[in-house]
Amino acid sequence: MSQAGGLDDIPVARRSARPGAPANRWLFRLTVVTGSLLLGLVVLLLWRPQPLQGLLAPQPVKGLNARTGPDGRLLGHFPYTELPPSDQVTVAPGLTLHRDAAAALLAMQRDAASRGVELVVLSAFRSITLQNELFFDVKSERNQSARERAMVSAPPGFSEHSTGYAVDLGDGRAPATNLSPAFDQTEAFAWLQAHAARYHFTLSFPRGNAQGVSYEPWHWRFEGSAEALQVFEPAQRLAR
Repeated sequence: MSQAGGLDDIPVARRSARPGAPANRWLFRLTVVTGSLLLGLVVLLLWRPQPLQGLLAPQPVKGLNARTGPDGRLLGHFPYTELPPSDQVTVAPGLTLHRDAAAALLAMQRDAASRGVELVVLSAFRSITLQNELFFDVKSERNQSARERAMVSAPPGFSEHSTGYAVDLGDGRAPATNLSPAFDQTEAFAWLQAHAARYHFTLSFPRGNAQGVSYEPWHWRFEGSAEALQVFEPAQRLAR
């Protein structure tokens, strides 16, 4: 091929490339923008799960302007279903527990009494309706915020008492300490610390607990069956 012919080939090659260049650039830009948007969405979903869940999740409790977190907790408390009447057994006048927890509690009371310790049942199973009253009525009486109230009382549907596995205990010889942090100074509490695990009872809310609930030395829950362990597994996992 002549030199002239070779030079003529260059413009032809350029003309064939130029018409496609703008389209390629726009396609490249569109790809970059789309990829950036997708990457931003992925990062948002991975790094900002709590705000998104808070926006999308409905309010679980009527009248309470709060939403559950990623682990299902509401103001620190895990959700619990209500124990049906068919599984309830009386442990004190007007007070019931799940049949498994009731048998263990009564045995624990008998053994404590044989050592001169009087364990008194202050509260046991609570219906969601009763928990609703305890939460909202007392909240109003004490002029508390929802978060302040949740520090000492679970919202309805989020109380361990609704399971029938939780019980509030007092010392019959020191009633002034009932439902008070001072209960941990009683003989009853000392006995529980030393022996409650034998009956599969554990303190739900010790000092500095991971749920952020106020210290409750009187509140114990039963974990002596596969069903009970499954119910409280989320709380156990958080505490580990």
